[in-house]
Parts: sequence; C-alpha cells; structure tokens
Amino acid sequence: MVIKLGRTFNRPDETDLSVPPSGLSTNAYYDRLWKILDTLHDVVIIILDEVDKLQENNVLMQLSRAGEAGKIDSCKVGILAISNKISFKDSLDERVLSSLQEREFIFPPYDANQLREIMRHRQDAFREGVLTDDVIPLASAFAAQEHGDARKALDILRNAGELAKDDNSDVVQENHVRNAREKADIDRFSKLLQDQPTQSKAAVYALSLIAEGSNQEEFPTRKIYERYEQLADSLDINSLSQRRMSDRLNEQAFLDILGVTDRVGRGRGKGMTNFYYLLEEPKVVQSAIESDQRFSPEQ
Repeated sequence: MVIKLGRTFNRPDETDLSVPPSGLSTNAYYDRLWKILDTLHDVVIIILDEVDKLQENNVLMQLSRAGEAGKIDSCKVGILAISNKISFKDSLDERVLSSLQEREFIFPPYDANQLREIMRHRQDAFREGVLTDDVIPLASAFAAQEHGDARKALDILRNAGELAKDDNSDVVQENHVRNAREKADIDRFSKLLQDQPTQSKAAVYALSLIAEGSNQEEFPTRKIYERYEQLADSLDINSLSQRRMSDRLNEQAFLDILGVTDRVGRGRGKGMTNFYYLLEEPKVVQSAIESDQRFSPEQ
C-alpha cells in the first residue's frame, strides 16, 4: 500500500525521487512518501475502500500519526475509510482512533424504490421493449430484501438478460429474473473463489457438504476436518493437518467467503475451537467451487 501511495502522489521530475516497485525496506518507502507529500502537496485526501480488508494494519497507524510524529511538516493528510462492516473501527488501535479524530457516517442499504431508479438508469443497455414491465420491480425487490446492494441488483438484471439470450427469448421475463438471482450469487462466489488454492476450496467445500441437510448452522473445526480428510482423499490431494486446514478456513472468513464465531470453549481442559458457517446456501457454494474441474457433484 505504501508503495502504491508513493507512486500515485509522486512526480519524479519535481522531487528527484523514485518509488521502485520493490527493493527498499518498508521504512525507506515511508521516508520517500513523506518527502513526496511535503514537497508536492499542501493537503491530500486518501480514500481507502473496503478498509476492513487492508492487510497492512500499520498503514492507518502511519498515515494517521504522520503529522503528530513529525514525519511531515507542511502537508496535511485526510483519510476516508470505507467499510461494509459497521463494527470495523472496534478492531482499530486506540492510538489510531485518537489520531484519526474520526467522524462516522452510516449509509443504510438501498431500498426497493432507490434500487428501481438505479436500474432504470441502466435499462438503456437493453433494446427498447426487451424488458417486460415486471423485470426491474422484481429485481429491485429481490435485492432490497436480501442486501440492498446496487451492484448486486445490477448483476441480477445483467444475468436475467443473459439467461433470456440463452433461451433465444425476445424479451426478459419474470422467470429469467428469478433464475438470475441464484446465478448472481454463484457468479459472485466464483469470482471470490477462482484464485483461491485447491486446499482452501476443499476446506470450504467440506463445510458446505456437512451443512447441506443439517439443522445446524455452524460447525467446529474438528467436524469440518473429518469431512475434509475424506474429500482430500477422493481428490487425491495431500491432507493438511487440522491446524493448517483451520488456517485456510480463517483466510476464507477474512475474505467474507464464510463466517466464523468467536472462540468457544469445549469444557475444562479441552482447549478452544472455532465454529464456522456459510454465508450462502450450500448449493450456491458448491456450484461456485465445482467450476474447478477437481471438484464434481459426486464428491
């Protein structure tokens, strides 16, 4: 992140500084960033979208305390941190919160009327008369009920159009919207999972298999590991240790592919364990993972 900031703000012909993509220590990159900011800028506003996924936790500390720590003299740094997780700031260091002097703005999810207006401004992507009257209201109702996310609502509309095309239909109809809702979920999961290693997919797939048809919503590491070992054997991949498989699950929880509860005791002297749960229906998760040819519905 510090490298990206340095390269974004720098004008080498004015600063006589370069920000190479690699080769310097972290402290050296920060030193160059501070010099660049003081040389070129009076005020900078840094926008960090999905800040909860920022793995370099030191970045907020460095940026928020740069002036107080004497790293920069003339430049003022402002930070806009955007997150879908309302509780994100609870995880921040008290020193960061103090330096940020943060003001919190909470934006509620879009309601059905707002989503309908957003989609109407995008309907020109379709030829006139292709969308029947109930398509946009239905898509907006689905999106409002589930998440209030405009991007996901537009995914439903786009997928509905693709399904209508596949059916050789001249118009997009209600049934295309209903089918598109599930397709949008699968597509989203596929994008999240497509670059994940096979072992991570196997761990999530094992969780989906034990969740399917179960009355439980969350499951301990031990139970997931038992199913994971069977799956690893059928896939002919090396079986990780339970601890390493749990690390894979924690990585997927960090990426919002699945959820994890706080650590839960299993009785005196029994140690601690985590409980994991799916954020989507098991079939949606399985369909997304099965795009990897290693996996199949028969597993």
